[in-house]
Amino acid sequence: MPEGLGYFFDAIVGLASPSVAFTVLWATLLGITVGMLPGLTATLGLALMTTLTFKLAAGDAILILICVYVGAIYGGSRSAILLNIPGTPANAATALDGFPLARAGKAGKAMGIATAGSVLGTLIGMVFLAIFAPILAEFALSFQSYEFFWLAIFGVVIAGRLTALEDPLKGWIAGFLGLLIAMVGQESIHGYARFSYGNTDLSGGFGLLPVLVGVFGFTEVLVVMKDPAYQAVKSAADSVIPRVREVFKYWKAILRSGITGTFTGLIPGVGEDMGAWVSYALSRNASKEKELYGKGSIEGLLSAETGNSAAVPGSIIPVLTLAIPGSAPAAVLLAALFIHGIRPGPLIMIESPQFVFEVTAMILFASIAILFLGLVLTKPLLYVIRIPPVRLIPVIFVLCTVGSFAIASRIFDVGVMLAFGVIGLVLRELKFPLAPLILGVVLGPILDLNLRRGLVLSDGALTPFFTRPISIVLCIMVALTFLLGSESVMRLLQGGWRRLRGEPPPGSDA
Repeated sequence: MPEGLGYFFDAIVGLASPSVAFTVLWATLLGITVGMLPGLTATLGLALMTTLTFKLAAGDAILILICVYVGAIYGGSRSAILLNIPGTPANAATALDGFPLARAGKAGKAMGIATAGSVLGTLIGMVFLAIFAPILAEFALSFQSYEFFWLAIFGVVIAGRLTALEDPLKGWIAGFLGLLIAMVGQESIHGYARFSYGNTDLSGGFGLLPVLVGVFGFTEVLVVMKDPAYQAVKSAADSVIPRVREVFKYWKAILRSGITGTFTGLIPGVGEDMGAWVSYALSRNASKEKELYGKGSIEGLLSAETGNSAAVPGSIIPVLTLAIPGSAPAAVLLAALFIHGIRPGPLIMIESPQFVFEVTAMILFASIAILFLGLVLTKPLLYVIRIPPVRLIPVIFVLCTVGSFAIASRIFDVGVMLAFGVIGLVLRELKFPLAPLILGVVLGPILDLNLRRGLVLSDGALTPFFTRPISIVLCIMVALTFLLGSESVMRLLQGGWRRLRGEPPPGSDA
């Protein structure tokens, strides 16, 4: 770790300049603004900024994107507290206790507590990023095509399961639809065009960013147009600077939520919203103040915001070490890394080990920025929430269109963005999660390339996919995820457990 510590301090020194500080402040402020506005998500903000920064130097572009990412996840707490409308899905748990506090005349206090939780969660996740990214990258060096094939399958399956808890089948359908979309275009080994039907544009495949901007950008435009306008509430009259003693009174909940959020972020495609809910649930179970949860609990608010913010660095860990995103915004960040010539994956600690610690330092600077902006600019930022959607949506639509066109200067990509926006709207109306769809599009090329490469290496034999130790483990995890997501299997397991314990079956008179 001493070498890593040296890289980290070098990265901090390299970023310690007035120009970088200015970039961090405006990019984080932009992220907070995006997160504050109901209907605009962190994924949308990252997708639009990726299209607008692809001509910048790689370091500058990644710094901007990470600051927007961290800022947006934090910014969503503002509308969750003041409007009871989560600015991003990651802030849904924040509204449970934040809004009751605001209604009780403690809106400023609630926003200060949320700021403290976000900063502490980001810092906890940052520490784990610095520690575990090099270890995971070293472990991933033992992965070959067979393991990466199963890892891609596992990512789609677990994301489908955890983003659609009530109906995992919908999550899996969305994920495998994403994999099918990724198959359109020239395959990577022989350059044979698949599903193009003689169309030159289709033979190039669907660009990841136009698909992302369509699903998370244009879809949001359509949803906001469809939904009724929200009503802004009064500004916070009380102090927004939390008392240190009041925050660290719940240090166990903060530490638990930070660790939980980080490791939830590690799971492919799950992300910040699940990090918040799992952290909130664990804190409630362990709390001595259970009766306050949902009625204005400081501990509950801290746990939710610490969990979702810790999931941001957690989601970046698999992006850097495995080239597999931990969340939908992380998928956009992964695309941006490839666009800027950075090759994430197991070799990153060999080819550019300093980059991991540069990202860690960027997260540190972003967390300092949200602390400053969150406490100093709270009241001025409340005016952002009052921007009527009728003025905001046309701007977002123009940015979606320009951003989709700018990457490759193809009108076809604008059509892709519009088409996937409509597809995203239909899927949302049918209660299909969109994160597995995007994860499928991201992981499709990885799955396809490694399946075909593995078959070439084994002379067409499937045996190595099922006999190598890591492959066996991943295959079993995929199978278990499918089985445990099946209602019939779960009923069978519950019935067997009752029989083992000698309990009567449900509905019996015994």
